[in-house]
Amino acid sequence: MTPEIQELQEIIDTCDNIVFFGGAGVSTESGIPDFRSVDGLYNQQYDYPPETILSHSFFVGNPQEFYRFYQAKMLCDTAKPNAAHLKLAELEQAGKLKAVITQNIDNLHQMAGSKNVLELHGSVYRNHCTKCRKSYDFAYMKSSSGVPKCAACGATIKPDVVLYEEGLDQNTIQQSVHAIANAQALIIGGTSLAVYPAAGLIDYFQGEKLIVINKAPTPRDRQADLVISQPIGEVFSQIAV
Repeated sequence: MTPEIQELQEIIDTCDNIVFFGGAGVSTESGIPDFRSVDGLYNQQYDYPPETILSHSFFVGNPQEFYRFYQAKMLCDTAKPNAAHLKLAELEQAGKLKAVITQNIDNLHQMAGSKNVLELHGSVYRNHCTKCRKSYDFAYMKSSSGVPKCAACGATIKPDVVLYEEGLDQNTIQQSVHAIANAQALIIGGTSLAVYPAAGLIDYFQGEKLIVINKAPTPRDRQADLVISQPIGEVFSQIAV
């Protein structure tokens, strides 16, 4: 165990109100590609940039192409929770971790056993009809060919994922702000903190210890009490609860 991970262990041991704020790097060790790394979706070649495809206006104007990309690249049902997801669930069960705030849409925190998960960008596991609001699960979307249609009214189904040009859910934001503002320790993990408004939630932290765990530097490193530049799964696999 490195001195940095030992320090993280000591912080976890002495804190009983920890909040975790995570991004794509938490899930890359489960085999889900992120958007901004060298191997991420943004650096692959498509007819349109992923930012364009995953926008509200593109979904409305070109649903066929949207779903061709979405079903191929966003619906990953083979990924399993890694050491980070599992340890965070253990910390919650032990009463130390009060909330997981995630920018991910893959449901891996819930699969690992976490209960209080605040999904800033929604989830691919929730979908609804754009007309009658009937709900559909992941399996329905995965098995659909072309544009998924509502079995009840025939309208297009939309994933409950926050697309570009769409706002975040205000209730989720309020819960996230409350959790961060009241946290004794805030662990930021697996995120470049480049996506706003999500990254701006960090400004509400007023607690004792700010920890950043990320392979690449982040804008918050200077403010952090502890910076660990290692894969987050490797870090959490060494933590005892």
